[in-house]
Amino acid sequence: MLVVLPTICFLVLLSVGVHYNALVWLSSFLLRRSVNVRRWVAVSILGLLLAHVIEIFIFSVGYEMLEKFGHYGELTGEIREQTRDYWYFSFVSYTSLGFGDIVPTGWLRMMTGIETLTGLILIAWSASFLFMQMERHWDDESR
Repeated sequence: MLVVLPTICFLVLLSVGVHYNALVWLSSFLLRRSVNVRRWVAVSILGLLLAHVIEIFIFSVGYEMLEKFGHYGELTGEIREQTRDYWYFSFVSYTSLGFGDIVPTGWLRMMTGIETLTGLILIAWSASFLFMQMERHWDDESR
């Protein structure tokens, strides 16, 4: 427990940092007045998807490290190729799909819950960011 909880906190803070920096970059990209709104929306969607994929990767590395080096639990079920399965499980957890074909045991269960909560918060942050920016700059396109 003394290793797992700080590890989970580190993964959450690292993911939030990635997300924050992605939003800052996208905001500064929009402030360049030469960028039209349609192009900005496309870049924003792709940029946010990339940020989410990086955040999912961060958690997938956490699962692998805690399972292989700490023996704090394991992923059981339909495991075929470990690295790809960590990615897949992290995607399913982050987006709160929860298919159930791969199931965590031990302390990885706690990490899965925290990843799901983190994913929901960061996805909502992305949606509110896009909404606020589009609301602010939507009329700029007609000018």
